[in-house]
Amino acid sequence: MSRTVVLLRPLGLGGFLTGVPAYRAIARAFPNHRVLLAAPRELQALVRLCGAIDDTIDTQPRDPLNARLQQADLAVDLQGKGPRSHRVLLDSKPCELFAFANAEVPESASGPPWDENEHEVARWCRMLRWFGIAETESDLYLDVPADPRFAGSVIVHPGASAESRRWPLARWVATIAKLRKRGAPVVLTGSHRELERCLRIADAADVPRERVLAGELDLAQLASTVASASAVICGDTGIAHLATATTTPSIVLFGPTPPSLWGPPQLSMHRVIWYGGTGDPHGDVIDPSLRAITVDDVLRQFDALFASHAIAETG
Repeated sequence: MSRTVVLLRPLGLGGFLTGVPAYRAIARAFPNHRVLLAAPRELQALVRLCGAIDDTIDTQPRDPLNARLQQADLAVDLQGKGPRSHRVLLDSKPCELFAFANAEVPESASGPPWDENEHEVARWCRMLRWFGIAETESDLYLDVPADPRFAGSVIVHPGASAESRRWPLARWVATIAKLRKRGAPVVLTGSHRELERCLRIADAADVPRERVLAGELDLAQLASTVASASAVICGDTGIAHLATATTTPSIVLFGPTPPSLWGPPQLSMHRVIWYGGTGDPHGDVIDPSLRAITVDDVLRQFDALFASHAIAETG
């Protein structure tokens, strides 16, 4: 029977991508084990590009683990500080658990303390170091084939999973209109749920419908589109991490969550706009810090990227 390591990270796109250095460190540390990721099925295409995971087992937050994930040699909690996620793993009866210490879960007592103010990439790397696993925080990048159909485009991604992280629609329209006047070939991306929002923006900014890709791309296709782009402009959401993973320059608008926790690591290639507030990233009202960001703020950062030659000349 093969030896296994189970990694629990049943999160979305951004959660998956910020965990890449940890997955790779574990794969290097356990070369004779099968590394299984407990995560949503739709991430599978990107998991293959990561090169550190043998299989993905469809798992949603709070789900008990699939039978294939039971009795692992090692279970690693990459979801949170517990106790719920710790217990999900312990219920699968692993031989060993790597996790942050939680007073409610005695089996986690050997783990490191949790730090609320730690960047999401650094957090899991520090936990692995605590358990003696060498890691590289900068090991974030994926080798993604570019899609030549959208080479040089400026991707605008106006959506996010919560209203608190959605910049006002009218400001997206104004930003895109000004970019198009400069000759920038804009495409809009988003999920199927965001299609209507993207179409409204496109119509108001005079973007041709064929350049609205919302709802049309799976994650592998989205990654290829990002890899081919000259820049990404978006809120604090998963595509920002795809820009990091594909080394595509980006401008990321932050609101309730500080960029020190979820922002891009290389600010020479990426620019963040944040007015310093914090709030609920899952809230149903736009965060005041995000609302404070103006169209001119975004265009200034775009110009700064252009001036630093991070964005190829378009138009």
